[in-house]
Amino acid sequence: MEKLRHYLDTHTLEELHPSEIAKLLKDMDEVEFRKALKEIPKEYIADIALELPDRYFDDVVEHFTPEEIAESLSEMESDDQTDFIQELEELDDTKAKEVFENLDKEDQKDILKLKQYDEDEAGAHMQVEVYSAKLDQKVSDVLQELKTLKRAGELENINYLFVTDDEGYLRYGVSLDDLILFDFDKTLRENIGQNPEAYKPIIGHDTDSIDEIVQKFREYDLNSMPIVDEYGKLIGRITSDDIYDLISEQATDQMYHMAGVSDDAEEDDDLVKAGKARAIWLGINLVTAIAASLVIGLFEGTLQQYVALAVLMPIVASMGGNAGTQSLTVVVRQLALGEIAKNDALRTIKKEVLLSLGNGMLFALVIGVIAWIWFNQPMLGVVIAMSMVINLLSAGFFGAVIPLALKKMNVDPAIGSTVILTTVTDIVGFFSFLGLATLILL
Repeated sequence: MEKLRHYLDTHTLEELHPSEIAKLLKDMDEVEFRKALKEIPKEYIADIALELPDRYFDDVVEHFTPEEIAESLSEMESDDQTDFIQELEELDDTKAKEVFENLDKEDQKDILKLKQYDEDEAGAHMQVEVYSAKLDQKVSDVLQELKTLKRAGELENINYLFVTDDEGYLRYGVSLDDLILFDFDKTLRENIGQNPEAYKPIIGHDTDSIDEIVQKFREYDLNSMPIVDEYGKLIGRITSDDIYDLISEQATDQMYHMAGVSDDAEEDDDLVKAGKARAIWLGINLVTAIAASLVIGLFEGTLQQYVALAVLMPIVASMGGNAGTQSLTVVVRQLALGEIAKNDALRTIKKEVLLSLGNGMLFALVIGVIAWIWFNQPMLGVVIAMSMVINLLSAGFFGAVIPLALKKMNVDPAIGSTVILTTVTDIVGFFSFLGLATLILL
């Protein structure tokens, strides 16, 4: 609490940063947190609520009136306003409507426009506040206008000038680095006309997949991207800070999905909801584990005659599972980053198979010698060595094929991949090990 007071006392209103305040609030216990909310400048209520983890959102909004929240919300960009309203609707629809009604008509119009887009469309993530200049404006006038708007606090993150014609169709994009090199006494058209191809902008359409937009930001190292409608009219922009948030969310989703848990459930304090989400995948895993046990049951007679097989069997399954997870993790991540092209699947599978085969032969030799010395049975070493090669080979193959196949079916490759892969490697490992033992040792 004292750290927060010190921070607020030593910074002007313009110097305060919502993320820093949110960081201080997270270090407090529940009682201090509620007291500290009264100290926060009202202008930052909405910003701080979005900066904090989802479980704090309820505590923040319940301490302020709809009028106070709306006043704070009016200071935010349209995309953040929409995110806030949508999150508040999930929590308290009545209060969300009251906050919305207290916003001015222009803000309401922007929010309603952005809410029309699906979550996976670029339009849902754009800001409609976008500064643009006309082709026939003089550069000196554009610079003066930029200065005026910046001083008035109406412009943020401006490093790229969008240039439109009189009807609002996007024509060019000029970085501020290039703009200051233009002849200030000439129009933008005259300056750009000398080399128009150099100012062709990288654009996104409002109905584009947001994953495609993220990929363009990576490929072209963009700070911002103009968003146009189906006719080419400039209707908004997406900035790099929004892309960083999306990349972080995607990475989090992937990690949760591969572990068989839900992002939404884990961010919630509701233990029943989180437990239910986990239980679903644990239930699926139980079914697959039973399937693997049934394979073991087929070789009950072999296991009774060779107790050593029961000792060595987990090694085969564990190595296959770990090798498969390595391949799976690499392929899922490369798919998420767009590093695997549509016609690149065969190369990816070949690489993972060769890597797994190489490691399989190496560790087959190691475990074969260990099993021979441990149980003084040379053929037992041969059995586990052959099984190790087979299981690691299948692990590499299925570790690459499973996510590629799910991607082909338009299913998130992270969802369910681990459970499917574990089932395959367990069944192949147990069947190959016990099957070879039955053929060779009996």
